[in-house]
Amino acid sequence: MYIIGITGGTGAGKSSAVQALQTLGALALDCDEIYHQLLISCPDMRDEIEARFGDVTTEGKIDRRKLGEIVWNDPAALHELNTITHKYISKEIGRRLGLFKAQAGTLAVIDAIALLESGQGSRCDIVVGITAPYEKRISRIMDRDDLTRERVLKRINAQQPESYYIENCDYILENKYDTQAEFEEKCIKFFSTLLQKQNIQLFMY
Repeated sequence: MYIIGITGGTGAGKSSAVQALQTLGALALDCDEIYHQLLISCPDMRDEIEARFGDVTTEGKIDRRKLGEIVWNDPAALHELNTITHKYISKEIGRRLGLFKAQAGTLAVIDAIALLESGQGSRCDIVVGITAPYEKRISRIMDRDDLTRERVLKRINAQQPESYYIENCDYILENKYDTQAEFEEKCIKFFSTLLQKQNIQLFMY
């Protein structure tokens, strides 16, 4: 099974790259989505978060907005949250990859902002970094998450700079496009060529 890692800052366009790989038949593992699912299904992870961060629940559930207000304003707190969650996310990714491999799956993609820092990059055959112009990232996040510019800047500035991905990834795809469809088309062409060189059988949907 060939595993591609997708990483990059929020608002860069990672989801478009993942969608392109899904079109080619890949199993998509979105670490952020898995984290949200585990907040509901994994009491051990919830207990650890509550023990560290205190009252971050609303109606008995972890309130991601409350938690976000803490970690996006405190790099040390964000690191502690990631330390707690990464081990549970990693275990779940391993479980899903194992099931996919048992079903003769040949291509998977792991999508995470902290792919390299969490150790998930070591699972991957290659890591592709997605970058985008700074102002485009800001406007995308403001539209997507209905946030003020100030809150978006706090979120972006709490993450790695673009230079980190350029220095540490095997490939870089720059998303300077105005529409998601344009970037997905670029990604499909890029990954199709890459996978054909690796003799990975593609299952286009």
